Amino acid sequence: MCAAALGAMVKPCARSVSRAEEKPSRFPPGRYVDMHTHLGQTWNTQPPLTAEALLRWMDANDISQAVVLPLVNPEASAYPLTTDFVLTQTKPYRDRLIPFCSIDPRTSYVGGHKGLVGMLTKYKEAGCRGFGEHKPGVPIADPRNIAIFKACAEVKLPVLFHLDNLRNTDKPSLPGLEKALKEVPDCIFIGHGPGWWASISGGVTERDLGGYPRGPVAAGGAIDRLMEKYPNIYGELSAGSGAGAISRDEKFGREFLIRRADRLMFGTDFLHPGQDVPQLELFARIDLPADVAAKVFRENARKLLGL
Repeated sequence: MCAAALGAMVKPCARSVSRAEEKPSRFPPGRYVDMHTHLGQTWNTQPPLTAEALLRWMDANDISQAVVLPLVNPEASAYPLTTDFVLTQTKPYRDRLIPFCSIDPRTSYVGGHKGLVGMLTKYKEAGCRGFGEHKPGVPIADPRNIAIFKACAEVKLPVLFHLDNLRNTDKPSLPGLEKALKEVPDCIFIGHGPGWWASISGGVTERDLGGYPRGPVAAGGAIDRLMEKYPNIYGELSAGSGAGAISRDEKFGREFLIRRADRLMFGTDFLHPGQDVPQLELFARIDLPADVAAKVFRENARKLLGL
């Protein structure tokens, strides 16, 4: 999520529709499932986004369904956007707007692991399909994070996390994330944010984990290494970090999308009216095999979330 995201809404370019995309579907029409949106007012410099405005934007941009993420960590946004708020706002539109839940790992709760599982179970029974955006100002492998991940694994809620130099912090090559993947193998992790997407490349520095590196991708990136080794790590392509990871070296980016087609999901991080969304132009431009496009744009998300 980028607080500085401003500008006019990008419209997708005209495209031909494949036969696979013309098949009748039990889902709302649209090319994409968006794994990353927010409702309400995220930042004090931006206008709020209503559910109705989000749906109109989705209709205009060929988006069938969207995950709506709460923001409860103090480092995550100017205003807290609670799970209860997300559940209330999405309730009339659950065929299209998919709520997630979130708990800050520093929250006080009673009952240890059992108590945390009970909190998450309550959210799941209310309609939440995942956990996130998880964006606390602690190391990714902090014991309090590990407790959250273990509870999410038990309740079967995938965790969408943001990683950079302030939230879910880690080192180059992502050893902390690897520790979490090993320690909680039954938890599904979905990577997002500058630190995650900088790690598409080798030779990453600590400074890169908080920024948006440009230029050719070097061999030896942590994302490929972790995806090769651990079946419980996925990535979603939202925000400037996700679009930039693919567009900085478009030849590598296309090959990466094809190579990791079973682990990647479309996302935008749309959070205010009039926001620039580079993913729409990027994926209208990149020519992907039909089966790869179907997986990345919608099928992986639906499978992972049990839609």
